[in-house]
Amino acid sequence: MVMGRFYAAATMTTSAWSSKLASRVRLTDLLVLLWVVFGTQIGWVGLDRTARGFSGSRGDIAVSYTIVSFVIVAAWMIALELFDTRSPRVLGLGTQEYRAVADSAVRLFGLVAIVAFLFKIDIGRGYILIAFPLGVLVLVFSRWMWRQWLGVMRRRGEYSSRVLLVGSEASVTVIAREFARMPEAGYRVAGACVPGSGGDHLPGTRIPVEYGVEHALAVMRDFGADTVVITSADELGPDQVRRLSWGLIPGAEHLVVAPSLIDIGGPRIHTRPVAGLPLMHVETPRFEGRKLVAKRIFDLIISFAIVVMLSPLLAVLAICVKATSPGPVFYRQVRVGLKGRPFTMLKFRSMSDGADAHLAALLARDGTDTKPLFKVQNDPRVTSIGSVLRKYSLDELPQLFNVLHGSMSLVGPRPQRSAEVELYDHAAGRRLFVQPGMTGLWQVSGRSTLSWEESVRLDLYYVENWSITGDLTILVRTFRAVILPGRSAI
Repeated sequence: MVMGRFYAAATMTTSAWSSKLASRVRLTDLLVLLWVVFGTQIGWVGLDRTARGFSGSRGDIAVSYTIVSFVIVAAWMIALELFDTRSPRVLGLGTQEYRAVADSAVRLFGLVAIVAFLFKIDIGRGYILIAFPLGVLVLVFSRWMWRQWLGVMRRRGEYSSRVLLVGSEASVTVIAREFARMPEAGYRVAGACVPGSGGDHLPGTRIPVEYGVEHALAVMRDFGADTVVITSADELGPDQVRRLSWGLIPGAEHLVVAPSLIDIGGPRIHTRPVAGLPLMHVETPRFEGRKLVAKRIFDLIISFAIVVMLSPLLAVLAICVKATSPGPVFYRQVRVGLKGRPFTMLKFRSMSDGADAHLAALLARDGTDTKPLFKVQNDPRVTSIGSVLRKYSLDELPQLFNVLHGSMSLVGPRPQRSAEVELYDHAAGRRLFVQPGMTGLWQVSGRSTLSWEESVRLDLYYVENWSITGDLTILVRTFRAVILPGRSAI
């Protein structure tokens, strides 16, 4: 336990690093708002103008725009604080931070409009209509930059809460694996506390373990942790959890309860206290209704716009494919779509004509013929132009016509061959509950470097938690992956 105490002395506690991070973010927020608000004032109305009443009479209030700008900046900073946009619980991961930033701006915009109306202050419409949207955009960009930096630091083990996992061995192992998979979340496992007896480390890991959950508070401090994560409730009853929470130092030590749920998106989770019980309501995913109509409209608008903008590129690529190898320009293949219905998927041909006849032999060569994700490493069938098309995903562009037709969506699970679908288990079969997509969560999370199990997990997460906002995020990440394909593109 001496090592745990030494490490704790050399590492910032959660309260220390969260306060430091919040101060830095607060400073950049202030600089952003000063730049946006005063920049808008100078560009729109100048420095010396005043905002007068609507009637223009001498009795109306006259306020300098500079004072108005200072008031807006101060009020905006207060709103960002009140909406908890700098809390360590939201910084660095998820969409809650961005939503809170936008929500605070909308509420402040409404308040400014009401005050201006009540006091008859004629603030320039353009000044307001430029400053607020521009402020939100630059604030979000600033927070995104902080998020990139924080992700790097957390992958190094810094700016993270050191946690003690308390619960059954099985639940502790699952949560430890999830924390290790996503260090950007800011939880670094210092040790585990489980019932029973055993070795010095959690089986299959290098995580030190102590036995006897009734001593969790002392074990947490011995390991140099400042956060207790309860991974299962069977080992600790309500009274034990309450006594454990009473023993924590307020503001310096923290308690987290992890339910037996994984891969559930935040918008589906709602907490509701009932008679002192923190009940968690989890909405079941819906695969029909207005959301699907909105998704279809979104697909039509975006795909049509992309086809119009990229039509010269599509023509050039078609000529290159035809000129560099014999065979048709387009590769047509039957894939399995929504609810198991087959459809013909279009791609620019990136392989030699008749390449499908050699697929079985190549899969057998690589030993991957029993896995549903039919990928051939160092595929000899790929043409010279095909390797370029594949690296930058240009061969996928004709699928925009599948999206317009309605057989595919812009974002969704990757459509697969019927032979691959026949190898699905029950869980993988849920991929067919939504429209297949040109791109998806697993494509922007590693593409060919992911195993079949990891790909299924990411696709199932999308199926259970998809939203228009999520689709936009995936499309942006797809654009970045196409521009900078890296080693995962084949």
